[in-house]
Amino acid sequence: MKRFTVGVMTTPEYHEWWSKRVNDNIPGPREEYVRSTEEHLQVVPLELEIIKQDFEKRSSELGKKIEQLEEEKMELGLDVDIHKLEAEKLRKGKNKTEEDLDSLKMDYKKLRLSIRTAGLGKTSEQWRQEIKEEKTKADQWEKKF
Repeated sequence: MKRFTVGVMTTPEYHEWWSKRVNDNIPGPREEYVRSTEEHLQVVPLELEIIKQDFEKRSSELGKKIEQLEEEKMELGLDVDIHKLEAEKLRKGKNKTEEDLDSLKMDYKKLRLSIRTAGLGKTSEQWRQEIKEEKTKADQWEKKF
């Protein structure tokens, strides 16, 4: 390493730089920016504390969201149960209605058969025709006697 003598030709800035020089021209830290180890370690817990608080806040928000979703799930489960009960009631009502309809159809068929066997199942035109035929027969019979 070469040494250089400081003489009258040096400036105050150069002299200041020279006094702070460490390990071949690497200036040492200024005292105003130097923190003690204790001060430096105090910053880390503060940053960790902020991160921890953010985590706890987010965790709390997510916990509340989970509770809300569980409540909604329970309400939807109840709605599903209600709809299942209503569907079952409608199914039973439909079955009962179909049974009643089948019974009415059977009664209607029996009634139609009874009407046919009794001769009451004629239309008004058929009755007119039959009356006309009977009248003609009666007139013919009267002429004979």
